[in-house]
Amino acid sequence: MDSDLRVAIFTYTNQPAYKAVKPVVIAERLGLIEEDRVKAVRRTIKKMVKAGELEYGPNHLVLPIDENHPSRANLAPKKKPKREDTSNQVVGTFRRVSTGEGFVRPEGTAASAGRDADIHIAKRAALDAHTGDKVRIKIDKQAGYKGKAEGRVIDVVERATSRFVGTYFERADMGLVEVDGKVFTNPIYVGDPGAKGVKQDDKVVIDMVRFPSHTRDGEAVIVQVLGGKGEPGVDTTTIVYEFGLPGEFSDEVIANAHEQADKFDESIGPDRRDLTSETIITIDPATARDFDDAISLKRIDSRYGEGHHWLLGVHIADVSHFVPPKTTLDSEAYNRATSVYLPDMVIPMLPEIISNNLASLQPNKVRYAMTCEIELSAEGVPVAVDVFKSAIKSCRRFTYEEVDEYLSAKKLVERPAQDPHPGPPPKGEGEKKGEGVVASLTSEVDTLLADMFELAMILRGRRFNAGALELSMPEVEIDLDDNGKMCGAHVEVNTESHQMIEEFMLAANVAVATKLRDEGMIFLRRVHGDPDSRKLKSLTSFVRELGFKVDSLESRFELQKLLDNVERDPRRHAVNYAVLRSMQRAIYSPEDEGHYALAADCYCHFTSPIRRYPDLTIHRLINALNEGKKPPQSMEEYFIWGDHCSEREQRATNAERELTKVKLLHYLENKIGMEMEGIITGVERFGLFVVGRDIPAEGFIHISALGDDYYKFDRDSHSITGFQAGNSYRLGDIVRVAVATVDVDARELDFRVLGHVSGGRAPSGRSSATPRKDRKSKGKGKGKEKGRKGKRKR
Repeated sequence: MDSDLRVAIFTYTNQPAYKAVKPVVIAERLGLIEEDRVKAVRRTIKKMVKAGELEYGPNHLVLPIDENHPSRANLAPKKKPKREDTSNQVVGTFRRVSTGEGFVRPEGTAASAGRDADIHIAKRAALDAHTGDKVRIKIDKQAGYKGKAEGRVIDVVERATSRFVGTYFERADMGLVEVDGKVFTNPIYVGDPGAKGVKQDDKVVIDMVRFPSHTRDGEAVIVQVLGGKGEPGVDTTTIVYEFGLPGEFSDEVIANAHEQADKFDESIGPDRRDLTSETIITIDPATARDFDDAISLKRIDSRYGEGHHWLLGVHIADVSHFVPPKTTLDSEAYNRATSVYLPDMVIPMLPEIISNNLASLQPNKVRYAMTCEIELSAEGVPVAVDVFKSAIKSCRRFTYEEVDEYLSAKKLVERPAQDPHPGPPPKGEGEKKGEGVVASLTSEVDTLLADMFELAMILRGRRFNAGALELSMPEVEIDLDDNGKMCGAHVEVNTESHQMIEEFMLAANVAVATKLRDEGMIFLRRVHGDPDSRKLKSLTSFVRELGFKVDSLESRFELQKLLDNVERDPRRHAVNYAVLRSMQRAIYSPEDEGHYALAADCYCHFTSPIRRYPDLTIHRLINALNEGKKPPQSMEEYFIWGDHCSEREQRATNAERELTKVKLLHYLENKIGMEMEGIITGVERFGLFVVGRDIPAEGFIHISALGDDYYKFDRDSHSITGFQAGNSYRLGDIVRVAVATVDVDARELDFRVLGHVSGGRAPSGRSSATPRKDRKSKGKGKGKEKGRKGKRKR
């Protein structure tokens, strides 16, 4: 508990003039209006209540414990609490659906349970619970709605948030806000028109005074006006507030960062190995400003006889040097847990003086690193690992595009004539550029790049031979003009240059995790549990219905074979999404569970401490081991850290996806009637889901909009078929569509179908997909598993 904040709250609530108010009002009276500060006040008050320093009164009013305090004058005397019947009561997370009913996921439910363990809550039994709230429910039936247990909400234990973003409008002399994303069925009342100078169609942030329920409307107050709907930058600000993303760093955090920066002088102490004379390079996106990983690689004589070994150096920014534990800077980094990469802005985990400057492995500058040195056999088998503090000097900063051009010029990869990769130019022109890249290199860097490619492809082949999986999920990249305005979008492709870095990062993460495990340390692992066998059986049935001949997908190698075979099939998006839904979500946890998709029995995140807090905790443990210390460790504490970092990561991912969707909708808003080709990625009884090929936005076509025919849905073939000849639409079909309606606030896009593209019908029987070549062949494997802009969630 923050002692200063506790003292401020205690002093304010115990003064004679204090009148009982809610926590949010206390925050405002203390001048703490930012959402994260308001949350801190709520948390502190809750802890003070548990500690007996404050009490909650009627309507969640905060009261001092002194029963003679004036704030208690008009309150009813405290009644002796009745003994509560807690039988059949469960605490869990509430999720409301569009019909008003909801579902509760009980606390402690395994991720592998999917939604099977959820408890159904009827609309009238949900009180005013909102999606994400922690609620206490009483189970009434063990088998009710669709075989699920039935319950009713008896208490909202903790609100997920009380602040929402929406569009202001006026009706019948009342101010109302339509909350974005159809969060609430009806608009929220916000008082008299024009409060806070708000205008019609302004985007605003509201704080809920009363949540809506099935018996009453909601009520809120406007706490901030973001700007006019559609104004530049308002969409991004809207998402920042909607997801509660952090804002500017506080003065205390900035001051702490400068204190650490002032101590840095590029000197190399006795606790670091001097690697500044080594040939070391970085490869990053063209727009990158924080360089957190660098690579060195040498061929060395084998200590076991004839032939050579590889000595791979993975050098990671030594953020732990600049962020000591239990400092203001460390506390802020933990709270943020991750950097957030939005299409037009970055919300960093650390102040830029550290993330983009002192810790960043900039070329031709001495920088502190944590080096993972791995000796591998010629076949890529690790034989020795050492992890230590170092000082490096990168001699060249490459972009992914430059490395792709180099690989093409050196004939190490062969690109198809119509390469979908947007980076390198068409064949011929790309080779000329590549020749320019080659000509600019020293012989040492030239050799390094060629060796990196060779080893990376060896490591990649070994991973897939071990059963690693690779999903082909479209990663939408927003194209911005010089003024920061969206001018288009494309699906980013992961080429060999990305694969090179990815393989080395994966190797380092596995090596470090294995070292910590062997030392008996508790640490934050990156865990991806085995999928539930029932879901894999359902997945097997699904792909068989599509016409693919597969054995049981409970075998990872059969699953791998399927993903290979659908790579060039128009149904690949549907298959990959189905595979993803059958998997558990990767999380941070101290549990010794392994990583299913990577086929790794021990894995952690070590390679990005500039942007991920779990990586920073790993660096600190390595430092402790190297100093001969074993810090006191608590499994419970690591579980708390893991849950927190996993939640923050999911929040960042959701915000990034939502803003991408919003920007795509804004782009199409004034393009009603624009035609494009799209792929049918979903077929339901009520219509079709289509993703554009050139502009990768997902839209919906209602079955009533398919034309003058009566359509029948066939679940087995995943198709909708009319009585007239040619009127059929199947999963994977390529169709011509036009933009029909766009509702940015509701986050909805509707298409109008114009017909099939010639030759664009998906196979109806056995798959005609051609399997990809052996992943071990040079440069042929296409890496698709990505996280955000040029950085994979390795």
